[in-house]
Amino acid sequence: MIWRATVRLHGIPIRGSDRLIDGEGAMGWKLFGLVPVLTASGSDITRSAVGRVAAESVWLPSVLYSDNVLWMEDASSHLRASLPVQGRTVDLEFHVDDTGRLAAVSLQRWGNSEGGEFHQADFGAVAEEERSFAGYTVPTRLRVGWHFKEGLFARDGEFSRVTIDEATYR
Repeated sequence: MIWRATVRLHGIPIRGSDRLIDGEGAMGWKLFGLVPVLTASGSDITRSAVGRVAAESVWLPSVLYSDNVLWMEDASSHLRASLPVQGRTVDLEFHVDDTGRLAAVSLQRWGNSEGGEFHQADFGAVAEEERSFAGYTVPTRLRVGWHFKEGLFARDGEFSRVTIDEATYR
């Protein structure tokens, strides 16, 4: 997985990527694409990236249709899946609305959103819109962040808003 993006801080572009390649996680972000502002790797970054890959399985639903994924139903609107990623098992919780549309996905993800030691923390995304591409229906507008089940998501946890304009599946 390689996630490339340009984010803007006060209008100034910061370009970079988060990645999980051959079992190793890393991050690299540069101001104007030239001046490093964040570089990170190591076991904590790798473990966090595993959680991210699991959460982003909502964009490749075929990953969730595997004999290796264990599904459980908590209630009619809550589904749980245990998904193996890079030798770890990540437990995902999917919330669906009355029409069967994904409303949210959440998990315990390794991270340090408070800036201290890495630890398991509530992480998730609220799906606000969906579209279909090449036979896959996926969320196309999401709010993403930490403290998902702790009631702090809206105030302190949300760090990203994602819009998918187009998806190509090969």
